[in-house]
Amino acid sequence: MPQQKPVLIDSHAHIYYRDYADDFEEMLQRAGDAGVSAIVVVGTDTESSRESVELAEKYPQLYAAVGVHPHDAARVTEACYDVIRTLAESSRKVVAIGEIGLDFYRDRSPRDQQERVFRSFLHLAADLNKPVIVHDRDAHLRVMSILREENVRKGVLHCFSGDAAMAAEALALGFYISIPGTITYPANQSMRDVVQSISIDHMLVETDCPYLTPVPYRGKRNEPAYVRLAAEKLAGIKGLTLEDVGRITTKNAGDLFGINLWDQSTKIAYRIRNSLYLNITNRCSNRCTFCPKFDDFTVKGHNLMLNSEPSFEEVMAAIDHPSNIDEVVFCGYGEPLLRIDLVKQVAGELKQRGYVVRINTDGQGNRANGRDVLPELSGLVDSISVSLNAADPATYSRLCNTPFGEAGFTSVCEFIREATAHIPQVIATAVTVPGVDIDACRNLAISLRAEFRVREYTEVG
Repeated sequence: MPQQKPVLIDSHAHIYYRDYADDFEEMLQRAGDAGVSAIVVVGTDTESSRESVELAEKYPQLYAAVGVHPHDAARVTEACYDVIRTLAESSRKVVAIGEIGLDFYRDRSPRDQQERVFRSFLHLAADLNKPVIVHDRDAHLRVMSILREENVRKGVLHCFSGDAAMAAEALALGFYISIPGTITYPANQSMRDVVQSISIDHMLVETDCPYLTPVPYRGKRNEPAYVRLAAEKLAGIKGLTLEDVGRITTKNAGDLFGINLWDQSTKIAYRIRNSLYLNITNRCSNRCTFCPKFDDFTVKGHNLMLNSEPSFEEVMAAIDHPSNIDEVVFCGYGEPLLRIDLVKQVAGELKQRGYVVRINTDGQGNRANGRDVLPELSGLVDSISVSLNAADPATYSRLCNTPFGEAGFTSVCEFIREATAHIPQVIATAVTVPGVDIDACRNLAISLRAEFRVREYTEVG
């Protein structure tokens, strides 16, 4: 299973400018060489919106957004709305209404007119069932208020410049935030803090070219190939690979804009960072309240909804002969120990090949199988990560919806303690669900002779 070239989407570019007239084709080739498989060309007035659509119709990797920038709000007439509507309806390559929004930094149009035009374009987008690309500069409170008042639930805050609280508010509305090359600027720690605080499952990447050129090209013309630099910085902050970031943000852009470059096939073996994960069942012992699979079976850009439970042969074919991995992990969207016989068979083969093997489990394997399965894993498994999640039976039952009642909490504690006699590394984990006493969970894990790790509530995978 060799690593693939990253697939990236530059979700915001202005490549109709004269800046690109002399090397347009070469610029597109450089983007392709960098892994940029699609570019959203974003209009800022009626003329550039028309140019965006013309480019999108000419080049298969280009898509268009049409709108009027808030700088020009004072010049917007009813005829302008008609032009934007006609452009949006004339081509299937038009994927959004934008760039629209508010700019209270330069104030090139009166603020009341900016707000009026912004609302009108939001209404137009709703009529056309298109997402919106929102410009927000020094207008955070008004932008968010208007989006709430207009009940907008589908769009992106481009070139995001707010704080972590605003990002969380945007995500709660259903918006994405888009990360530009400014994330590479040494002084822009505030953006890196925002990126660290929220899930990448709600992020896009962009250049906003020809503006906002990333390091090390700052001071020169920006271009779509440089979106890779923003993605690389994002990967470093989130502890992911460039391939991970490309896969996730490409899926996100696909979900928002309908640009279908994401591999939607079900994955049995899937890679995140330098680990290969095995998705062998969607069944679970518990039904945890915080489990994201009840909303979406996607993890870090991988579709884990199985049509059927794979056989040993199917699992081994999906694994193939991966290189440059640190471990193979039994962890899909289900409880792997419900298929204990398959786990043992696959793990035995993997150990013969020299791989490190880990299991992620809810710790109910003994109770679910009606026997002590831990001795059967001895010598096959190097590490086991057990979801503890609570320090008392009542909290555990409430969070994990275990079918075993109070015995479920007792079982997971006993499983952790007994696992230390059979498996070299035993890790108890807890998710930072609001109200969970992480310190109490840590103390309990230590008393059970296990290591302890905190899992962020907002991050899956």
